[in-house]
Amino acid sequence: MNWLNDIVGVINDFLWSYVLIIMLLGLGLWFSLRTKFVQIRCLPEMFRLMTEGAGAKPRSGHISTFQAFCVSTASRVGVGNIAGIAIAVATGGPGAVFWMWVIATIGAASGFVESTLAQIYKVPRKGGGFIGGPAYYIGNVLKSPFFASVFAVLISVTYGLIFNSVQANTISLSIQTSFGVDTNVTGMVIAALTALVIFGGLTRIARVVGFMVPIMAGAYILVALVVTVMNISMVPEVLTTIVRCAFDFDAVLGAGFGVALMTGIKRGLFSNEAGMGAVPNAAATADATHPAKQGLVQALGVYFDTLFVCTASAMLVLLTPGWADSGKTGIELIQQTLTGQLGGWTNAFMSVTVLFFAFSSIIGNYFYGEINMDFISRHPAALWIFRFFVVAMVYLGSVASLGLVWNLADLFMALMAVVNLVAISLLAKYAFAALDDYITQKKHGIVNPEFDPKVLPSQHGVVCWPRRKDEEIEQC
Repeated sequence: MNWLNDIVGVINDFLWSYVLIIMLLGLGLWFSLRTKFVQIRCLPEMFRLMTEGAGAKPRSGHISTFQAFCVSTASRVGVGNIAGIAIAVATGGPGAVFWMWVIATIGAASGFVESTLAQIYKVPRKGGGFIGGPAYYIGNVLKSPFFASVFAVLISVTYGLIFNSVQANTISLSIQTSFGVDTNVTGMVIAALTALVIFGGLTRIARVVGFMVPIMAGAYILVALVVTVMNISMVPEVLTTIVRCAFDFDAVLGAGFGVALMTGIKRGLFSNEAGMGAVPNAAATADATHPAKQGLVQALGVYFDTLFVCTASAMLVLLTPGWADSGKTGIELIQQTLTGQLGGWTNAFMSVTVLFFAFSSIIGNYFYGEINMDFISRHPAALWIFRFFVVAMVYLGSVASLGLVWNLADLFMALMAVVNLVAISLLAKYAFAALDDYITQKKHGIVNPEFDPKVLPSQHGVVCWPRRKDEEIEQC
């Protein structure tokens, strides 16, 4: 099977190094210009909406805007935000961090557009609440059932099955290394916990990740902040180094600049997932009064992933003298850093952190799969079969080697992203119209804007929004 792995690797390298970078950066810049940099000018409103959503209680059977944010964050923020960032710094140098910040800023505009579209074109879910995402706006609005189905299958397999097996593998190996627990035992426990959550449906998943995400991310950022404060005198020098190395042309033939640029771009795009088509699946489930609200909240999620969690990992490495000569990378580099700064107890802390990050990703990834299974088949048995496969892959991932599977996941994710990027480029004008309506209402003093689809160039495909402000649609 090595020949297949080699072929997949070549295709992945082409897609991720050329096609996706051009599409993601190009569309991100266009969306930024067209929205007058909504990701910057509406930053205060993003934080206001986040605070508002955190204290809101959703209707029975529905998911709040904050819970939808937590679901997307659970999927975004995984072990890659720890190990992956350490690898990026070790291979691309400190300058890679700067380009990750740039990519997050550009990508936040794409995040706004795709999540706003998901809200506009969400559909009612049997039993209450909403579902939606790329498969739904591709199939219902662009009238392309083939590509909608392709997307639904790709994301269900990639996130629901493959990515979850990889996350489970990370958990089992981490626990085995730290505590000596057999991977079979860990696999059975993780599989049982996964089943307990996912068989409860989307609302239970939203409650679980709504509890886990603030705790796991908060604890990790707090530890990074403690290390930063302990080394506060080094912070100006580290920040200067990050910016200087981002534009370092002194290396032979400019390799220093090129490596930092490409590493930062690739890691930033892969980490924040803006424009990739995954996050809209969570955004569509939110019970919001206006589509732009969830667009703004999910744009903030791009910043949260990169500027907070990823930067926390980068600072842990860069604030440690001699990190470049340690010979370590990934999670080992982070653990060595914390042990040197705070003591041996941090080994156990990192194991628990990896457990929380990876398990929350399993739950968030499954969430995307279930939403798209509704598009693939409405037969009740299909969802139950999918759930059993998810639980089985979580166990198998805990005890198996996943080389080719991981490369296939990268290929599926790249294809999924291409389909979504083409779709949102065709539908972006509807997200722009929704944003203009939201901003206009805010300027007129309306604290809580409400959406009327009449502001759109076309109302084709709109299902869950009333045509009049005083009209209620019972099925939604």
